Amino acid sequence: MPEGHTLHRLARLHQRRYAGAPVSVGSPQGRFTAEAATLDGQVLTSAEAHGKHLFHHYGPLGTVHVHLGLYGTFAESALPEADPVGQVRMRLAGRTHWTDLRGPNRCELLDAAQVDAIKARLGPDPLRRDAKPDRAWERITRSRSSVAALLMDQAVLAGVGNVYRAEVLFRHGVAPLVPGRALDRALWNDMWADLVTLMRAGVRVGRIDTVAPEHLPAAMGRAPREDRHGGEVYVYRRTGMPCLVCGTAVAYQDLAGRKLYWCPTCQPG
Repeated sequence: MPEGHTLHRLARLHQRRYAGAPVSVGSPQGRFTAEAATLDGQVLTSAEAHGKHLFHHYGPLGTVHVHLGLYGTFAESALPEADPVGQVRMRLAGRTHWTDLRGPNRCELLDAAQVDAIKARLGPDPLRRDAKPDRAWERITRSRSSVAALLMDQAVLAGVGNVYRAEVLFRHGVAPLVPGRALDRALWNDMWADLVTLMRAGVRVGRIDTVAPEHLPAAMGRAPREDRHGGEVYVYRRTGMPCLVCGTAVAYQDLAGRKLYWCPTCQPG
Protein backbone atom coordinates (compact mmCIF):
# COMPACT_ATOMS: atom_id res chain seq x y z
CA MET A 1 0.00 0.00 0.00
CA PRO A 2 1.42 3.42 -0.92
CA GLU A 3 2.61 5.45 2.06
CA GLY A 4 1.68 9.04 2.75
CA HIS A 5 4.49 10.66 0.78
CA THR A 6 3.14 9.05 -2.42
CA LEU A 7 -0.31 10.59 -1.94
CA HIS A 8 1.13 14.03 -1.17
CA ARG A 9 3.32 13.73 -4.24
CA LEU A 10 0.23 12.93 -6.34
CA ALA A 11 -1.72 15.81 -4.78
CA ARG A 12 1.03 18.27 -5.69
CA LEU A 13 1.22 16.89 -9.22
CA HIS A 14 -2.54 17.09 -9.75
CA GLN A 15 -2.68 20.55 -8.22
CA ARG A 16 -0.03 21.73 -10.67
CA ARG A 17 -1.52 20.08 -13.76
CA TYR A 18 -5.26 20.38 -13.26
CA ALA A 19 -6.30 22.83 -10.55
CA GLY A 20 -7.88 26.14 -11.49
CA ALA A 21 -9.24 25.08 -14.89
CA PRO A 22 -12.05 22.94 -16.31
CA VAL A 23 -11.25 19.24 -16.61
CA SER A 24 -12.89 16.34 -18.35
CA VAL A 25 -13.85 13.45 -16.09
CA GLY A 26 -14.92 10.03 -17.28
CA SER A 27 -15.21 6.44 -16.11
CA PRO A 28 -14.27 4.01 -18.89
CA GLN A 29 -14.89 1.11 -16.52
CA GLY A 30 -18.37 2.42 -15.73
CA ARG A 31 -18.23 2.25 -11.92
CA PHE A 32 -17.91 6.03 -11.52
CA THR A 33 -20.11 7.09 -14.43
CA ALA A 34 -22.79 9.13 -12.63
CA GLU A 35 -20.27 10.99 -10.51
CA ALA A 36 -18.04 11.65 -13.52
CA ALA A 37 -20.99 13.12 -15.43
CA THR A 38 -21.56 15.59 -12.59
CA LEU A 39 -17.93 16.75 -12.68
CA ASP A 40 -17.16 16.60 -16.39
CA GLY A 41 -16.25 20.05 -17.71
CA GLN A 42 -16.14 21.62 -14.25
CA VAL A 43 -13.20 23.37 -12.53
CA LEU A 44 -11.06 21.30 -10.21
CA THR A 45 -10.39 23.91 -7.52
CA SER A 46 -7.63 22.11 -5.58
CA ALA A 47 -6.04 18.77 -4.74
CA GLU A 48 -4.76 17.75 -1.32
CA ALA A 49 -3.73 14.68 0.66
CA HIS A 50 -4.26 13.66 4.26
CA GLY A 51 -2.40 10.53 5.21
CA LYS A 52 -3.12 7.88 2.60
CA HIS A 53 -6.21 9.70 1.27
CA LEU A 54 -6.32 11.94 -1.80
CA PHE A 55 -8.98 14.63 -2.28
CA HIS A 56 -9.89 16.42 -5.52
CA HIS A 57 -12.07 19.40 -4.64
CA TYR A 58 -14.73 20.75 -7.04
CA GLY A 59 -16.23 23.48 -4.89
CA PRO A 60 -19.98 23.11 -4.22
CA LEU A 61 -20.16 20.07 -6.52
CA GLY A 62 -18.26 18.03 -3.95
CA THR A 63 -14.93 16.25 -3.54
CA VAL A 64 -13.58 13.11 -5.16
CA HIS A 65 -12.09 10.96 -2.40
CA VAL A 66 -9.54 8.34 -3.47
CA HIS A 67 -7.95 5.68 -1.29
CA LEU A 68 -5.65 3.50 -3.35
CA GLY A 69 -5.57 0.53 -0.98
CA LEU A 70 -3.28 -2.33 -1.91
CA TYR A 71 -3.80 -2.33 -5.66
CA GLY A 72 -4.80 1.17 -6.74
CA THR A 73 -2.55 3.13 -9.10
CA PHE A 74 -2.54 6.41 -11.00
CA ALA A 75 -1.00 6.51 -14.49
CA GLU A 76 0.05 9.97 -15.69
CA SER A 77 0.50 10.88 -19.37
CA ALA A 78 0.87 13.93 -21.59
CA LEU A 79 -1.81 14.71 -24.16
CA PRO A 80 -3.11 13.49 -26.55
CA GLU A 81 -5.25 10.92 -24.79
CA ALA A 82 -5.01 7.24 -25.67
CA ASP A 83 -7.60 4.49 -25.45
CA PRO A 84 -8.11 3.12 -21.92
CA VAL A 85 -6.05 0.07 -20.95
CA GLY A 86 -7.44 -2.22 -18.26
CA GLN A 87 -10.14 -1.30 -15.78
CA VAL A 88 -9.94 2.49 -15.57
CA ARG A 89 -12.21 3.69 -12.76
CA MET A 90 -11.68 7.39 -13.44
CA ARG A 91 -10.00 9.35 -16.22
CA LEU A 92 -9.10 12.98 -15.57
CA ALA A 93 -7.88 15.19 -18.42
CA GLY A 94 -6.78 18.82 -18.48
CA ARG A 95 -4.95 21.24 -20.71
CA THR A 96 -1.68 19.32 -21.02
CA HIS A 97 -2.03 15.91 -19.32
CA TRP A 98 -4.42 13.09 -18.53
CA THR A 99 -4.53 10.65 -15.64
CA ASP A 100 -6.05 7.19 -15.30
CA LEU A 101 -7.01 5.68 -11.94
CA ARG A 102 -7.15 1.89 -11.71
CA GLY A 103 -8.01 -0.50 -8.90
CA PRO A 104 -8.59 1.90 -5.99
CA ASN A 105 -10.09 0.79 -2.72
CA ARG A 106 -12.30 3.90 -2.77
CA CYS A 107 -13.22 6.40 -5.49
CA GLU A 108 -16.30 8.36 -4.51
CA LEU A 109 -17.88 11.79 -4.73
CA LEU A 110 -18.49 13.21 -1.24
CA ASP A 111 -19.94 16.36 0.23
CA ALA A 112 -18.04 18.61 2.65
CA ALA A 113 -19.44 16.93 5.77
CA GLN A 114 -18.38 13.50 4.55
CA VAL A 115 -14.87 14.75 3.79
CA ASP A 116 -14.63 16.30 7.24
CA ALA A 117 -15.74 13.02 8.80
CA ILE A 118 -12.92 11.13 7.06
CA LYS A 119 -10.33 13.67 8.18
CA ALA A 120 -11.68 13.60 11.74
CA ARG A 121 -10.99 9.85 11.91
CA LEU A 122 -7.34 10.32 10.95
CA GLY A 123 -4.43 11.12 13.21
CA PRO A 124 -1.99 13.95 12.49
CA ASP A 125 -0.12 13.71 9.20
CA PRO A 126 3.60 14.59 9.40
CA LEU A 127 3.37 16.08 5.90
CA ARG A 128 0.59 18.55 6.70
CA ARG A 129 1.43 21.96 8.08
CA ASP A 130 -1.76 21.90 10.17
CA ALA A 131 -0.72 18.65 11.90
CA LYS A 132 -0.92 18.53 15.70
CA PRO A 133 1.57 15.91 16.92
CA ASP A 134 0.28 16.27 20.48
CA ARG A 135 -2.87 14.43 19.35
CA ALA A 136 -0.78 11.39 18.45
CA TRP A 137 1.20 11.62 21.67
CA GLU A 138 -1.99 11.64 23.75
CA ARG A 139 -3.06 8.35 22.15
CA ILE A 140 0.38 6.77 22.38
CA THR A 141 1.11 7.65 25.99
CA ARG A 142 -2.19 6.10 27.16
CA SER A 143 -1.83 2.87 25.19
CA ARG A 144 -0.57 -0.57 26.17
CA SER A 145 -0.31 -1.51 22.50
CA SER A 146 3.16 -1.80 21.01
CA VAL A 147 4.67 1.32 19.52
CA ALA A 148 5.02 -0.61 16.25
CA ALA A 149 1.26 -1.22 16.11
CA LEU A 150 0.46 2.37 17.09
CA LEU A 151 2.63 3.85 14.35
CA MET A 152 0.61 1.91 11.78
CA ASP A 153 -2.76 2.93 13.23
CA GLN A 154 -4.04 5.66 10.91
CA ALA A 155 -6.24 7.00 13.70
CA VAL A 156 -3.06 7.66 15.70
CA LEU A 157 -0.74 8.81 12.92
CA ALA A 158 -1.83 9.32 9.31
CA GLY A 159 0.35 8.41 6.35
CA VAL A 160 2.96 6.26 8.06
CA GLY A 161 3.20 2.79 6.56
CA ASN A 162 5.35 -0.27 7.05
CA VAL A 163 8.56 1.22 5.65
CA TYR A 164 8.53 4.45 7.64
CA ARG A 165 7.40 2.52 10.74
CA ALA A 166 10.35 0.12 10.62
CA GLU A 167 12.89 2.75 9.74
CA VAL A 168 11.98 5.43 12.29
CA LEU A 169 12.01 2.83 15.07
CA PHE A 170 15.47 1.71 14.00
CA ARG A 171 16.82 5.23 13.64
CA HIS A 172 15.84 5.98 17.24
CA GLY A 173 16.82 2.63 18.75
CA VAL A 174 13.28 1.76 19.81
CA ALA A 175 12.32 -1.89 20.24
CA PRO A 176 9.13 -2.33 18.20
CA LEU A 177 7.19 -4.23 20.88
CA VAL A 178 7.69 -1.62 23.60
CA PRO A 179 4.27 -0.38 24.82
CA GLY A 180 3.36 3.09 23.66
CA ARG A 181 2.95 4.33 27.21
CA ALA A 182 6.60 3.44 27.91
CA LEU A 183 7.86 5.98 25.36
CA ASP A 184 9.58 9.10 26.65
CA ARG A 185 8.05 12.39 25.46
CA ALA A 186 11.39 13.77 24.29
CA LEU A 187 11.95 10.57 22.28
CA TRP A 188 8.51 10.90 20.68
CA ASN A 189 9.24 14.52 19.76
CA ASP A 190 12.45 13.39 18.05
CA MET A 191 10.64 10.59 16.20
CA TRP A 192 7.94 12.98 14.98
CA ALA A 193 10.54 15.48 13.74
CA ASP A 194 12.39 12.66 11.99
CA LEU A 195 9.20 11.47 10.26
CA VAL A 196 8.57 15.01 9.02
CA THR A 197 12.09 15.17 7.57
CA LEU A 198 12.07 11.68 6.03
CA MET A 199 8.58 11.97 4.53
CA ARG A 200 9.23 15.41 3.05
CA ALA A 201 12.31 13.97 1.39
CA GLY A 202 10.12 11.14 0.08
CA VAL A 203 7.77 13.67 -1.51
CA ARG A 204 10.69 15.42 -3.22
CA VAL A 205 12.41 12.34 -4.67
CA GLY A 206 9.54 9.85 -4.94
CA ARG A 207 11.12 7.07 -2.89
CA ILE A 208 12.01 6.28 0.73
CA ASP A 209 15.65 6.76 1.77
CA THR A 210 16.47 6.52 5.46
CA VAL A 211 20.18 5.72 5.84
CA ALA A 212 22.81 8.21 6.96
CA PRO A 213 25.56 9.23 4.49
CA GLU A 214 28.10 6.98 6.22
CA HIS A 215 25.89 3.95 5.56
CA LEU A 216 25.25 4.55 1.85
CA PRO A 217 26.57 1.95 -0.59
CA ALA A 218 29.47 4.09 -1.80
CA ALA A 219 30.60 4.88 1.75
CA MET A 220 30.42 1.24 2.87
CA GLY A 221 31.66 -0.34 -0.34
CA ARG A 222 28.50 -2.44 -0.71
CA ALA A 223 26.13 -3.00 -3.59
CA PRO A 224 23.06 -0.73 -3.80
CA ARG A 225 19.80 -2.16 -2.55
CA GLU A 226 17.78 -3.99 -5.17
CA ASP A 227 14.10 -3.90 -4.31
CA ARG A 228 10.97 -2.83 -6.17
CA HIS A 229 10.27 -0.33 -3.38
CA GLY A 230 13.57 1.44 -4.10
CA GLY A 231 15.53 3.54 -1.65
CA GLU A 232 18.27 2.74 0.86
CA VAL A 233 16.92 1.51 4.20
CA TYR A 234 18.27 -0.02 7.40
CA VAL A 235 15.91 -2.91 8.18
CA TYR A 236 12.80 -2.94 5.96
CA ARG A 237 12.71 -6.17 3.92
CA ARG A 238 16.27 -7.03 4.96
CA THR A 239 15.42 -10.15 6.99
CA GLY A 240 18.56 -12.14 7.88
CA MET A 241 20.88 -9.59 6.28
CA PRO A 242 23.52 -7.88 8.44
CA CYS A 243 22.53 -4.63 10.11
CA LEU A 244 24.31 -1.76 8.39
CA VAL A 245 25.38 -0.39 11.79
CA CYS A 246 26.30 -3.41 13.95
CA GLY A 247 26.23 -6.45 11.66
CA THR A 248 23.52 -8.35 13.57
CA ALA A 249 21.08 -10.25 11.39
CA VAL A 250 17.89 -8.25 10.85
CA ALA A 251 14.91 -9.89 12.56
CA TYR A 252 11.36 -10.34 11.30
CA GLN A 253 7.94 -11.32 12.62
CA ASP A 254 4.28 -10.79 11.76
CA LEU A 255 2.46 -8.16 13.79
CA ALA A 256 -1.24 -7.50 13.24
CA GLY A 257 -1.04 -8.93 9.72
CA ARG A 258 1.93 -6.82 8.64
CA LYS A 259 5.62 -7.65 8.43
CA LEU A 260 7.79 -6.13 11.15
CA TYR A 261 11.56 -5.71 10.78
CA TRP A 262 14.13 -4.62 13.37
CA CYS A 263 17.71 -5.10 14.62
CA PRO A 264 17.80 -6.92 17.99
CA THR A 265 21.10 -5.25 18.89
CA CYS A 266 20.40 -1.66 17.85
CA GLN A 267 16.81 -1.89 19.15
CA PRO A 268 17.12 -3.83 22.40
CA GLY A 269 13.94 -4.86 24.19
